[in-house]
Amino acid sequence: MKIRSALLAMSLVTGSFAAHATELRLSHQWSTKDVRHKVAEIVANHVADADVGLEIKIFPSKALFKPREQYRPLSRGQLDMTVLPLSYAGGQQPAYNLTLMPGLVKNHDHAARLNESPFMDAIEEKMAEDDVMVLVHGYLAGGFVGREKCVTSPSDIAGLQTRAAGKAFEQMLIGAGASIASMASSEIYNAMQTGVLDAANTSSSSFVSYRIYEQVKCFTPAGDTALWFMYQPMLINKTTFERLTPAQQAAVREGAAKAEAFYLEEAKKEDANAVRVYQEAGVEIKAMTPAEFNEWREIAKETSYKKFVEGYPEGQRFLDLALAVE
Repeated sequence: MKIRSALLAMSLVTGSFAAHATELRLSHQWSTKDVRHKVAEIVANHVADADVGLEIKIFPSKALFKPREQYRPLSRGQLDMTVLPLSYAGGQQPAYNLTLMPGLVKNHDHAARLNESPFMDAIEEKMAEDDVMVLVHGYLAGGFVGREKCVTSPSDIAGLQTRAAGKAFEQMLIGAGASIASMASSEIYNAMQTGVLDAANTSSSSFVSYRIYEQVKCFTPAGDTALWFMYQPMLINKTTFERLTPAQQAAVREGAAKAEAFYLEEAKKEDANAVRVYQEAGVEIKAMTPAEFNEWREIAKETSYKKFVEGYPEGQRFLDLALAVE
């Protein structure tokens, strides 16, 4: 009887290890229509087609964890994979706050160069400390809208009640003379409609999905020059990845390479689509010039960048690495 019980216990343990080895759980906060879900699907589908005894099961729409509570379980091995804005984990690793910092990324091609730079190497070293590694790099961009006028330069924002995407952007906008109203992107429409907001800053996709074009006169899109970029990678627990067989690791990396190329092209398409939608709605489109971008960056240096460096002993090193990428 004892032998039978012991064998049963061993089979259960063996079965649990087998299940862990063949199924990885991937969590994210977005709907199944979102580009970030499609990035996850590309990796999962490639792995399934490779037939290497591995399945990636995707849990979208906050099904497993709340949006800002995914990094910690990932680092502890309680979650295998995720796609998330890395700045969500800025409390655990302050360096991550640079991945949502005004003026550090000029456009998508610049973002791609950052992904291959010593700056990203240093970010990945911090991830490794938390037993986390990157599979897919990706940035999404955004712009500005104005209820009554265009917002391209710092002088345009002075005196306006403004919603910004992220603390660092709020710091910069305050430095330019704006007043800040903090709210979710989903609340911008009503705030514009009721006159609570004069201007707003968010992602290209949110500008479209929340129909903000119905409430504004001017749109400054993410084009050749943009202020707002947010790094939103696909991550995997490092130990989990290292426990995969060589064939499984190769399949995951191959799928990730396909997903990364898709991510970059789709991010550019989202920006272009936002311009098209706003043009069709009769909203004025005004691009930010390189000179205006530099004006914003000078304000960011005295506000957002300064506060980042003051609050983080390694801040200057990470900031210099980011600024060194042309």
